[in-house]
Amino acid sequence: MKPALAALLIGAASQAGADVVVPARTIRAKEIIAADDLLVDPATIPGAIDDPRLVIGQEARVALYPGRAIQPGDIGPPTLVERNDLVTLTFRRGGLHIIAEGRALGRGAAGESVRAMNLSSRNTITGQVREDGSIEVR
Repeated sequence: MKPALAALLIGAASQAGADVVVPARTIRAKEIIAADDLLVDPATIPGAIDDPRLVIGQEARVALYPGRAIQPGDIGPPTLVERNDLVTLTFRRGGLHIIAEGRALGRGAAGESVRAMNLSSRNTITGQVREDGSIEVR
């Protein structure tokens, strides 16, 4: 474990309940958050994240500024599909299995719904992003 992370976690454990997680530097939207990017601030802010382990490895959904408490809506799982990415579209029903090439019309993480365009038919569909970056159409 990195020394900064260990100190961060020990500090969070020793002052549980009254601390909030704040960025140590400005973190731009779409950046993955590392342990070195965070500090624990002894403040009480309702709804703010108080455990750095919930933030490390997540993606900033908005710009995060030093000293400002991180709220749950400010972060999320890392994006697997970016807008305009070429993706594999998969459709399964019973014994039928169709695979097509598509273009993502939005960005999303695993489990999120994303619109995409089937490049063969030019139809727009909505599907769920899978762990491998493909989109499963329902």
